[in-house]
Amino acid sequence: MKKPISFFVHHQGRGHANRTMAVAAEFARDRPVSVLTAGPHLFDGYARDIEIVELPNMIGAAVPTPRLFQEPTPQVMHCVPLGLTEMRRTMRTILDHLDDRGTGLFVVDVSAEIALLSRIASVPAVQIRMHGDRSDIGHVGSYEACVGMLAPFDETLEQDDYPAYLRAKTFYSGGLCTTEGAIPDKAEARRQLGLDPTREIIVVLTGGGGSGTPYAPLTVAARAAPDALFLVLGPTHREGHETDFANLRELGWVKTVTEHLAAADIVIASAGDNTIHEIARVGSKLVVMPEWRYFGEQTRKAEALTRLGAAVQAPQWPGDLGGWQALIERARRLDGEAIRPLFAPDAAARAADWMEGLTDELWAGAPVPAVTQPA
Repeated sequence: MKKPISFFVHHQGRGHANRTMAVAAEFARDRPVSVLTAGPHLFDGYARDIEIVELPNMIGAAVPTPRLFQEPTPQVMHCVPLGLTEMRRTMRTILDHLDDRGTGLFVVDVSAEIALLSRIASVPAVQIRMHGDRSDIGHVGSYEACVGMLAPFDETLEQDDYPAYLRAKTFYSGGLCTTEGAIPDKAEARRQLGLDPTREIIVVLTGGGGSGTPYAPLTVAARAAPDALFLVLGPTHREGHETDFANLRELGWVKTVTEHLAAADIVIASAGDNTIHEIARVGSKLVVMPEWRYFGEQTRKAEALTRLGAAVQAPQWPGDLGGWQALIERARRLDGEAIRPLFAPDAAARAADWMEGLTDELWAGAPVPAVTQPA
C-alpha cells in the first residue's frame, strides 16, 4: 500500500483549497489522500475520493485572560496565543490523524508553526512557498524543518534574497492555475459577452482573499480614460463618497472570468497566486496593484512581475487623472505575451509527481506498519 499524503489547507480565500484539489487530482488513484482544514466546505463537490478532516477555526478565538494575552510571541513563531482550546484541539487532531493514518508526507499550505509541528512529530513535511519578506527565523526554521518546498510558480519569479541552500530544496512546478476550459480569442470573447468589438476594454480583477478592490480609485480611472470601458469582476470596497460613471461597471462574481480576461485590452489585478496565473494563462497586458498581505507577499510578487517586464505597477492607487493616464499608457506599451511563460499547463501534474516521488523515496524499504483506516 502506498504511503498516504495529507494536506493542511488554510481556509482564507479559495486559493489554498483550489491548489490542493488540482494537485490531488493528479495523484495515482491508489494513493490515500486526506485534507485537514477549518474550511471543509471549500471541498464541496470535489470528485476525487479523499478524506476531509474538519479542524476548529482558530481565527479570532479570544485569549481567556489578560495575563495570558500579555505574553510575547517567541521569534521562532508568528501566531501562537496562549490558552486557546481551539488551538490545542487543532494540534491534537492533526497529530492523531498523522499517527493514525501513517502519513508519509504532510503538505502544509500554509503555516510555519504546523510545519514545525510536523517535524517535531517526526512526519516529513513539505511547505508551500509564497513570496514575501520571510527571512525571519520562524519562516527559515520551518523551511529547514521540511524535507522540501513546493513553489507553485515559475522559477524566474523567485526572489533574489531567497537563500541558495533553501532554493536547492525547492521544487518549482511552474505557474499553477486551477482554472480550466478553452480560451477564446479577443473577438470571440467579446462576441460571447456582448461587448463592443472596437472599444478599449479594461478589466479589473479581484481575488477572493481580501476585502475587494478599492472602488474610489477606479472612479478616477474612469474619468481619466472616458473612452475606455472598465469592467470590475469580484467585490469592491467603497468608502461612501464615490461618484459612479457610465463607463465603469461592477459585475461582481462571474463565471466568465476567462472570457472577460480574453476580451480585455488591459487587466488591472492584485498579485494573488491564482489571479496572476489566470492572467498569464490568457496572456494580458497587466497593471498589478498588490493588496496588503502578511510579510509583503503580494508586494514582492509584484516586484518580480515588473522586473520580468510582465506587468507595470504604480507605488499606490493613482488619485489623479494624470497619474491614471500615465499608468494606462505604460500598460498599453507592454508586450502582452511576456506574461504567458509564467503559466504552466502541467504545473499540477508536475507538483503531484514530485510529491509522490519524494514520498516513495523517503519511505523506500521501510516496514509497513498497521494504520487506522477512516470509517
